Amino acid sequence: MRHRHGYRKLSRTSSHRAALLKNLSIALIENEKIETTVPKAKELRSYVEKLITAAAKGDSNAHRTVFAALQSKEATNKLVTEIAPKYADRKGGYTRITRTRIRRGDATTMAFIELV
Repeated sequence: MRHRHGYRKLSRTSSHRAALLKNLSIALIENEKIETTVPKAKELRSYVEKLITAAAKGDSNAHRTVFAALQSKEATNKLVTEIAPKYADRKGGYTRITRTRIRRGDATTMAFIELV
């Protein structure tokens, strides 16, 4: 049973899952809208919203925290200087998931995840 289990494993090892979420979040920050599968989008939503909340302070410690998670200078700088200040007065809900289509190859439901 998986009652009250905290996250989706996405059929990956923990290091693979961490790398996947890091790369998806970098793509989302740089492009502000990406298409992925629904389970990945739902897991990414939690990951990115925590980063945006941490970046909202805008100080050097926020830079360090976000860079430790992303390992990308460009994405970190864009998140802390451009994206997070837009959400300073918001308590959460920085992303939107919109289901789009069923992928032809494996019939997986796809979705757009975008910054609101």
